[in-house]
Amino acid sequence: METRPKKLLDQVRDAIRLKHYSYRTEETYVHWIRRFILSHNKRHTQEMRV
Repeated sequence: METRPKKLLDQVRDAIRLKHYSYRTEETYVHWIRRFILSHNKRHTQEMRV
């Protein structure tokens, strides 16, 4: 059985928790990352390069 890689926001949460940031900081970072992704129509960053 293959395991799927973690989603980006889950990876961000893990990294923030590893650094012992506060829960509110974690939520703020995830919120801004989600807004960035949605504002670019969910395109991958490699597709946005010129």
